[in-house]
Amino acid sequence: MDVANSPSLEDEDMNVKTILVPLDGSLLAEMALKPAVEMARDKDAKLVLLRAAEAHTSVADPTEAQVTVVREAEDYLAGVRARVIDGGVPAVETSVWYGPPAEAIAEAARYRNVDLIVMSSHGRSGLGRLVLGSVAESVLRATPTPILLIRPGNAPVDTPYWPAAKELIHV
Repeated sequence: MDVANSPSLEDEDMNVKTILVPLDGSLLAEMALKPAVEMARDKDAKLVLLRAAEAHTSVADPTEAQVTVVREAEDYLAGVRARVIDGGVPAVETSVWYGPPAEAIAEAARYRNVDLIVMSSHGRSGLGRLVLGSVAESVLRATPTPILLIRPGNAPVDTPYWPAAKELIHV
């Protein structure tokens, strides 16, 4: 891919008609909503709000646990959808996919033929990423769909060199 000739989000060449926003119910994940809503309004695009539902349970009836998790996800997305519509985006759909988050996001992007995924990232690196995993990195590897990653606030990138960088700032 020739990065120099790749369209930017402001480019007319980048035809964004469907934007997927994966949400897990956290405030961090919902940080992706603001830029996604702004872009949907600017591009007159449809927003698809996605929740990956996965029951982590050892109860006697795993099917009932799955049904409960899916219902909770649907209720959550209905509330978010109402807020997004109030924010000025009329074309908002919700979708619940059962399974691990990264797989669900990649499959939903492929199935829904989305043009862009807008999602939040913790921005962990090194041991933190190895221990906790990285949904964003897994999605990036699993789909050819462009991804806009939103970091929390003005959080710095966590690198192995960060302590040295902080020392340089104080000089």
